[in-house]
Amino acid sequence: MGGPSPVLAMRGISKRFGATRALDGVSLDLHRGEVHALVGENGAGKSTLIKVMTGVHQPDEGEVLVDGEPVTLHNAADAQARGIAAIFQEPLIFPDLSVAENIFIGHRDQGRVLHWKRMCADATEILARLDVHIDPRLPASGLPVAAQQAIEIAKAISLDVQVLIMDEPTAALSAHEVERLFRQVRRLRDEGVAVLFISHRLDEVFELADRISVFRDGRHIATHAREDVTRAELIAAMVGRQVSDFYARHDHEIGDVVLRVRDLGRTGVFSGVSFDVHAGEVLGLAGLVGAGRTDVALALFGVAPREVGTIELDGKPVECGTPRQALDHGIAYLSEDRRHVGLSLPQSITANITLPSLARYAPRLGLVDRRAEREAADGFRTRLRIRTPGLNQAVGLLSGGNQQKTMLAKWLNTEPRVLILDEPTRGIDVGAKADVHRIIDELARAGLAIVLISSDLPEVLAVSDRVLVMREGAPTGLFDHAEATQERVMTAAVGVA
Repeated sequence: MGGPSPVLAMRGISKRFGATRALDGVSLDLHRGEVHALVGENGAGKSTLIKVMTGVHQPDEGEVLVDGEPVTLHNAADAQARGIAAIFQEPLIFPDLSVAENIFIGHRDQGRVLHWKRMCADATEILARLDVHIDPRLPASGLPVAAQQAIEIAKAISLDVQVLIMDEPTAALSAHEVERLFRQVRRLRDEGVAVLFISHRLDEVFELADRISVFRDGRHIATHAREDVTRAELIAAMVGRQVSDFYARHDHEIGDVVLRVRDLGRTGVFSGVSFDVHAGEVLGLAGLVGAGRTDVALALFGVAPREVGTIELDGKPVECGTPRQALDHGIAYLSEDRRHVGLSLPQSITANITLPSLARYAPRLGLVDRRAEREAADGFRTRLRIRTPGLNQAVGLLSGGNQQKTMLAKWLNTEPRVLILDEPTRGIDVGAKADVHRIIDELARAGLAIVLISSDLPEVLAVSDRVLVMREGAPTGLFDHAEATQERVMTAAVGVA
């Protein structure tokens, strides 16, 4: 792993914002040739630490050392000059510039002639080190997220990066793209770069990291070698309590069939999809990315309606040609994309929760009963444990977990018979995940019929009463809870005999 002297060390770092102590006496070492993972719930202090490391914030107390020398990082340029770079979930590229220009934009060569041919050749060489083959003359706009991140890593390499900070870099990547990114990270580690990897995805942390540090409530709780800690121990350290059963699930009574789907299909997307969902049941939809699970959900909710097949609710055929029709029949759909589809970020918590049900609060003359709206929103705030200073708070200012709970409240407020949850715990911390699992369990025990779509296979297996597996738009297996093992589900998902 790393050498005896850390390339970057934080010693007793504290940072306050008004009455909030974001960091409280934090010390952390990053070594050359090491991937050091940092985990913790939202609000644990990870983002503030990154900003101190990159010169965006200056600490109120403590010191930053680079190669054992105390330094003051006044801004991002100071950090960059010391070889410290950061890559975020959403790459910060200039879309109107070429790939090569984006890579070398941080270089200061005032007064020199720009050699386009040499710049493109150097860009190609750096990208090749990452096993990335992009024409450096191409404009950066339109490139996939994985390619944009590769450009950011190449930019850091061009600036002789010594410390590379990666904040949730895999959130928008496919499994294949994650594998490629990890190969790039390992190459940098093997070349002596210190990598700080921040992620909510503990499976990725255990796959990539050499050491793992835990933050909670602005404090550094512990640092472990990867092989010396378990997932359960990390979660307990992150949330400050023992988590004996991370995925909440209690035995509950399964009732009559609420939703019956037969031979659902849309040309070129999915076909022959049939299943039942009972009252009080969680039916998990498993499969690889592109298996057609979300497409089936969108058909049920009327966003992209089916072309063939039938949908029945409580034994009666229904048409779901639009989301309004689906809602009127009692089908609600929580989207996997909360920020762009599921929520109106500038609006308040109350406005988001009551939006699909607004007619209920304007019974006469189109005047909205604001008091009734607030009472409904306040009830969900308590029930779902939405942490917020107030119901007028803009949803965009909430943490990912509280945004997710607000979106869930929005659909529960429609009083659905069937609730479709598409990736309900994506991009939220472990504490919020535990809350979402608890809510799903409570809803099932109350008799709601639930369809759960998740790429987190342990989540699907733990929470679901039955698991329907899809591959390339078609169902390939249906397993009861006791039968649904990772091996069986993955075999059905990848098509291995």
